[in-house]
Amino acid sequence: MISIQTNYASLVGAQNMNTNQTFQTKTIESLTSGYRINQSGDDAAGLSVANQFRDNIAELTQGVLNGNNAMSTMQIIDGGLSNISTMLDRMKTLATESSTGTFTGSRATLDQEFQSLKTEITRQATNIGLVAGGQNAQNLSVYIGGAPNGALNASEVNVNLATGEVDATSLGLGNATVGDGLKGTVLNAGSPDVSGAAAITLATNVTLSVVTPTTPEATPRTVTLSGTATGTQFVADINSQLAGTGVSADINSNGQIEFKGGAFAITATDGDAAHHADVGHLFGGNVTTPVLNSDLYGTSADSVAFTAANTAAQNLNFTVNGQTTTVQIAAGLTQDQAVAAINSAMNSQGIYASAVNGTTVQFQGSSQFSWEVDAAGSGTGPFATTATTAATAGANVATTAPTQNATDAIQSINSALALLGSVQGTVGAAENTIQYAVNLANSQITNFSSAESSIRDADVATEAANLTKAQVLQQASIAAMAQANAAPQAVLKLLQ
Repeated sequence: MISIQTNYASLVGAQNMNTNQTFQTKTIESLTSGYRINQSGDDAAGLSVANQFRDNIAELTQGVLNGNNAMSTMQIIDGGLSNISTMLDRMKTLATESSTGTFTGSRATLDQEFQSLKTEITRQATNIGLVAGGQNAQNLSVYIGGAPNGALNASEVNVNLATGEVDATSLGLGNATVGDGLKGTVLNAGSPDVSGAAAITLATNVTLSVVTPTTPEATPRTVTLSGTATGTQFVADINSQLAGTGVSADINSNGQIEFKGGAFAITATDGDAAHHADVGHLFGGNVTTPVLNSDLYGTSADSVAFTAANTAAQNLNFTVNGQTTTVQIAAGLTQDQAVAAINSAMNSQGIYASAVNGTTVQFQGSSQFSWEVDAAGSGTGPFATTATTAATAGANVATTAPTQNATDAIQSINSALALLGSVQGTVGAAENTIQYAVNLANSQITNFSSAESSIRDADVATEAANLTKAQVLQQASIAAMAQANAAPQAVLKLLQ
């Protein structure tokens, strides 16, 4: 049927031309964007899968960065551990040198280097975060990703360094020395064993009062302990508060808190009769009589009375190794000033004076000595003692072989090496495990990227062919539309 009102052929041509136009537009869009899916309608199901792959790739990409950062941290720790191992080698050398009975040098000189190495070990352990409370002394989790549904147990690499402290105390070297065979001072023979991991709770504050030649009784170093902690933590707190006094605390082989250093006098109290048990938790009870360094000769049993009201000039005679030195005490000196005068004259000979208990002065020395007050000063000067008095040996003076400390130190170093080796093993295994995890993550990134590409990316060759097809169809549609639009004009021939 020939119709002027409805040009069916033209309508069909227009419909197909629009379809061909849309096909051409989408083909051009795919070629210019590089993606097969440019909007959800292109492939809704495929887009959902592709987005999951893309999300996994983003997670793994950051996971690889996490792993590389963790590797850097492990390498920093590993370098510090290697340095500590080298220092332990040097300490073993010093201990071995001091442990032979034929050694003729100064063990004190060897011990000076030995103690400095202990300090450096602790400093480096602090720098790499492997001390109590350190940033790396914990169970470190490195999130890599890649597990189905983000399962944490399969997405993380765990490095357990919670027991990886490698400071000198944690390695068991806190009490080690290569000096002459002397030990430290325990405040009370009944002191408890505080070396366990169990926490100790103090109901009230425990106070230590430490007097040394440089910390006189007028301004003693006061150490306050409180709260709940292990014995090791309390010792660390004591040492922090004693810094600069030349006195330090440690836990000895019997588990007791032991003090070492130069000349000192220490008391311990909680200041409350109802809570003496608190002092007993750490020091075996109140210690009100000053305890001296038992590695030295001293006057703890026979203190020298000092009477501040007696202000006349006075001479004190000290005899060390058969040589007598006279110390002149000028008229009008206070107790602290008199002590300072004695220390100025006698410290070079290893004799130290400390003012304790308000009315007494105690002397300590590294070797046997005696002292007396000039008879002319008797009863008029501040020091009332006139008879010659010999210093008594401390509990640990010459009680052990000179090589004993060094021999013990060798055993401590052996144990320290084993502990350090365990930490190094953990770090080394972590380095390998993290590297394996990073390698897997890189492989997953590659494969997930390939899977996403197969869904989302455009096939350029196919789309190029489609573009040619679309162009031909579009041109054919236009030509056909022209023919269809010209057809109704043929009706005019019938009207002629």
